[in-house]
Amino acid sequence: MSFFDIFQFDFFVRAFEAGLLLSIIAPLIGMFLVVRRYSLFADALSHVSLLGVALALMLKIPVLLGTLFTALLAAFGIERLRMGGRVFGEAVIALFLSSSLALSVVLLGLGGNVNANLLSYLFGSLTTVTVLDVVLLLLLFIGVSFFLLFFYRELFLFSLDEDLAAVSGVRTRLINGIFVALAAVCVAAVLQIVGALLVGALLVVPVLAAMQWRMSFRRTLFLAIFFSFLSVNIGFFAAYFFDIASGGTIVICTVLFFLGSFFAHRRI
Repeated sequence: MSFFDIFQFDFFVRAFEAGLLLSIIAPLIGMFLVVRRYSLFADALSHVSLLGVALALMLKIPVLLGTLFTALLAAFGIERLRMGGRVFGEAVIALFLSSSLALSVVLLGLGGNVNANLLSYLFGSLTTVTVLDVVLLLLLFIGVSFFLLFFYRELFLFSLDEDLAAVSGVRTRLINGIFVALAAVCVAAVLQIVGALLVGALLVVPVLAAMQWRMSFRRTLFLAIFFSFLSVNIGFFAAYFFDIASGGTIVICTVLFFLGSFFAHRRI
């Protein structure tokens, strides 16, 4: 089978389209998470989304609906507790991360749904990408693009210093609310492609790789997208030809780009 013959399969075309969108969306959101020192937020949402998978399987509803609901609920719950000041941000994330994972295991065990299909939600799978996933990623891409286009300055200032942004007249609650909602939808949308255990890495590691070159914020963002684009595409093709999990392969590629950037910059 030649390289281009794989595009005769509908599932791979869907996965390829989703991957292209994902490779742009993930760094756009991950960049601001890293700058805010909120990288574990994506990990917490991914584990909460796994709880959404468990609930969807028990209630026999679409998995995407379950992951979207739980991810959005958790995102606003984390922000509500964090902004309340009674629990530190890192502790709130740890609380949601550990409790949701524990609940997922219990619910999946009670429902008898611990099977091979669960592996695709944990580590990602090319064959599980649906047309609905691609449409959701396209809508998310449009939403993130318009959000950054109109609120780039406000989000940039908010990410650097939340108090300074508030003093400067930025509507911090509105900006933060939209941003965490987009992050939650992103995690839920890519769950079946990358897997719950690896979503956070895809959002964060390409950004860390780009940061090693110590360029301006905007150039770092574009470089992160470039690293993410290469990682997703190399990971997809390698996962198909070697019959391995797409999520793990993609994340390994991002880590290799990080290591390459880290050591290359040290020699410059």
